[in-house]
Amino acid sequence: MNHEDYRGIWVFIEEKNGAVAPVSLELLGAGRQLADKRKTELAGILIGDNVQALVRTAIEYGADKVYVYDAPIYRFYRTETYMRAILACVEKYKPEILLYGATSTGKDLASAVATDLPTGLTADTTQLDVEEDTGLLLASRPAFGGNIMATILCKKYRPQMATVRPKVMKALARNKGATGELIEESIPIKEEDIRTKVLEIVRTTVQHVRIDEADIIVAGGKGLGGPKGFQVIHQLAETLGAAVGASRDVVEAGWVPHHHQVGQTGVTVTPKIYFAIGISGAIQHIVGMQNSGLIIAINKDPAAPIFQSSHYGIVGDALTIVPMLTEAFKSALGRKEEVDAGKV
Repeated sequence: MNHEDYRGIWVFIEEKNGAVAPVSLELLGAGRQLADKRKTELAGILIGDNVQALVRTAIEYGADKVYVYDAPIYRFYRTETYMRAILACVEKYKPEILLYGATSTGKDLASAVATDLPTGLTADTTQLDVEEDTGLLLASRPAFGGNIMATILCKKYRPQMATVRPKVMKALARNKGATGELIEESIPIKEEDIRTKVLEIVRTTVQHVRIDEADIIVAGGKGLGGPKGFQVIHQLAETLGAAVGASRDVVEAGWVPHHHQVGQTGVTVTPKIYFAIGISGAIQHIVGMQNSGLIIAINKDPAAPIFQSSHYGIVGDALTIVPMLTEAFKSALGRKEEVDAGKV
C-alpha cells in the first residue's frame, strides 16, 4: 500500500432528525485542526435522503468539501447501504484519515467498513493528534479498565479510522457565509439487493435526566459509603436544580441506574459546573468530565487524583461538608428570590 496515494481528513456527517448530529460538528472542529496541521483538506461524507441542505452546515463548521450520497434508498440508516457508499467513496478518493462519531450509528458503520477495508479501527477515542510529516494518526483512549491512556497507531494501512466519543471535542464557531464544494456521488444499488428491510420505526420515550445536557452536575462516588450517604448528592442537586452523576463503582454497586454514570463506560459531559464528591479520580472517570467549565472536588484524601483535574478542591468528609453546602446554597438562593421579588 502506497501511503502517498492517500490524502485528506474525512468526517462521516451523521444526520439526526433532519439536522447534523452535534458529534459530527465536534469532529469537524477536530478534523479542521488535523487537516491544517497536515496542510491538507477537510471533507465530509454525507449519506441520506434529501440531505443536501445539510451541506451548508458542514461547510460553515469547517469542511472544505462534502461528498453527498442523496437517494431514497438511504432514507433509513442500514449498515449495508451506508457501508457500500463509504467503501465506494474511499476507493475513489482515498482519504488518509476517516473519523466517525461514537454513536450507535457511527460505531456500527465504522466497524462494518473496517471489515471490508485493509485497515484497523480505534474505538471510543478521546484524544486525537496527527504527525505533521508522516500523517500518522495518534488516537488515544483509556485502556485496561481506564487505568492508563493508550495511543493506538495504524502504521501500515490507510485510511486510518477512529470513532470519537461525543462531547470530548469542540466544534468551531459557525462561519456563516463560508464557501466549499459539494460533490454529488452515487452507486448502482437497488432496494431488492438489500437484505435488511425497514418495516416500522417505533419511538419510545424514557423519562430520565439527560446528564449530557445539564449545566450543573453533582456527581458522587464510593467515598460516600453507601446508598444512604449518596442521598446528600440528591439533596444538593435538587437545591441547585442540577443533574445527578455517578462514578462507575457507584453504578456497579447498584446505588443509581447506569444513565447517571459519567466516564469512559458511561456518558461524557461538559457542564458549566461539575461537583466531584467522594470520587477518587480514575482516568476512566476523568475523560468523561475533564472538559467541564468549573470542576469542584470534595474528598477526604488529600492525595486523591481528582484534585489534579479540579479548579477548586475541599479536603474533608463529604458527609459533613455537602449538607453544609446544601444549606448555604438554600440560604443564598432564598435570599436571591426575595431580592428578585422586591421583598428586600
